[in-house]
Amino acid sequence: MIDLDQIKRIYSIAGDLNFSDVKHLLQAAGRKTFLPGEHLIEADTLQNQVYFIYKGLVRVYAVNERGDEITTELRCENELVASYDVIFFDKPSRFYIQAMEKTETFHIAYDELQKVLERNRKLDVNRKYILQNLLKNAFERIDTFTLKTPEERYLHFLESNTSLTNRVPDKYIANVLGVTPVSLSRIRKRIAQKAKS
Repeated sequence: MIDLDQIKRIYSIAGDLNFSDVKHLLQAAGRKTFLPGEHLIEADTLQNQVYFIYKGLVRVYAVNERGDEITTELRCENELVASYDVIFFDKPSRFYIQAMEKTETFHIAYDELQKVLERNRKLDVNRKYILQNLLKNAFERIDTFTLKTPEERYLHFLESNTSLTNRVPDKYIANVLGVTPVSLSRIRKRIAQKAKS
């Protein structure tokens, strides 16, 4: 069933569309809720779902050769999340995508999304938006690691993710920043000392 809340959310990512356009997209999409700890996408699979996070929080992580989980991204409300490996390279995902709190999503298989977009020229413009959004997230991460110090990365994280700092354990924030939890604690102390002086 289509409700006004759904339509508002889709409009927020789909841009200048009319009700009929959005209705086609909604009819092709499903709605699914994930409980904390549940996976939206598993590693080593070809799950090609694109998820729009309606409410909640997910983390993207990989498991290294020692069995350690390394969180690479945190995504929350009004953001898209999908496996780059599957969508761009048609290869099994190297990453898991896991709900960290109760997470409500709209989801659609990428190949199904392609068909819907191709049938409607106004919707087809949004294919570019979706791909750009996924690439933007990847390139932003590369840029922050090559151009910013750990302290600058942390300040950028705070600026870009104001709602996340109280929702996410420090170990995941440290992973995303590429530092240890101890280093994150030191960074926070330095920033606090600078603020005092």
